[in-house]
Amino acid sequence: MKLSKFKFDLPEELIAKKPAYNRDESKLMVLNRAKGTIEHKMFKDLINYFDEGDVMLFNNTRVFPARLFGNKEKTGARIEVFLLRELNAETRLWDVLVDPARKIRIGNKLFFGEDDSLVAEVIDNTTSRGRTLRFLYDGSYEEFRKKLSELGETPLPKYIDREVEEEDEERFQTIFAKHEGAVFPPTAGMHFSKHLLKRLEIKGIELADVTLHVGLGTFQPVEVEDLSKHKTDSEKIYISEETADLVNNAKNEKKRVCAVGTTVMRTIESSVSAYNLLKPFEGWTNKFIFPPHEFSIANCMISNFHPPKSTLMMSVAAFAGIDFLHEAYEEAIKEGYKFLAYGDAMLIL
Repeated sequence: MKLSKFKFDLPEELIAKKPAYNRDESKLMVLNRAKGTIEHKMFKDLINYFDEGDVMLFNNTRVFPARLFGNKEKTGARIEVFLLRELNAETRLWDVLVDPARKIRIGNKLFFGEDDSLVAEVIDNTTSRGRTLRFLYDGSYEEFRKKLSELGETPLPKYIDREVEEEDEERFQTIFAKHEGAVFPPTAGMHFSKHLLKRLEIKGIELADVTLHVGLGTFQPVEVEDLSKHKTDSEKIYISEETADLVNNAKNEKKRVCAVGTTVMRTIESSVSAYNLLKPFEGWTNKFIFPPHEFSIANCMISNFHPPKSTLMMSVAAFAGIDFLHEAYEEAIKEGYKFLAYGDAMLIL
């Protein structure tokens, strides 16, 4: 499959800068693959497409305030540090991105907070913008993590292009987020409200969790025309025995198993048994899903509208069919659907 197949023109004004006022009142486009039909609904209408015994799978990762601003020693230059992942809790080593990177070399120290209460030393270069930092902090590990949270801000993507606001702390997160470790939320899950989840439960739809801590690797640009040559960073995943049993029972009973978002789809497709059942798993995945792909677990999915040539769009195209997805995206642009993280949603049946 070629990268050029995922090109389309996305009007700037359709990139959502703010979330819908109510989570479950985003627009919802419903794609029926068997019938080839497209319907326009509200997200809360989702419940009408599911019945008792169907399973909905959510990613319960929690976004942490990953963007810090510090100053370089001596020059005082302002440096943005984006925390990617903790490498070692005991020695407080972190993988980060720095901007501007050309100013940051091994041995440099960075100071954070008005009182310089947190200091980091650059100990390695990893990529052109990547660095390994060792944080120097006198308190306990719990106090250190609390300090990171205090100094960090919600890591809104650059395309939102505005200052972080108070509501972002809550809205750039799902309401079922539990396990901290992501630098980006599973955006399809951000449309669910407490009220909608309760209605789904009352109707008898099973709600289950998996975990994938979303890293920036998901958003790395694809720079090869042949998609089979693209490599993605590994991300940590967890599938419990309880979730696997619930999903496998639903599969055996020919019920719907719905992956809420590309991160859930990637997680469950990373741990499939020889009998096409879901296996409990804890570890890492670098699964990259693109057409053609034979899906083993989910038979429907929810997704946001993604940018051109992104791995996220490729994952959805593998499930919906590339031609059908292009038709849906053309319709979305015509109807004024909002794209990207704070945008609208689609349900693919």
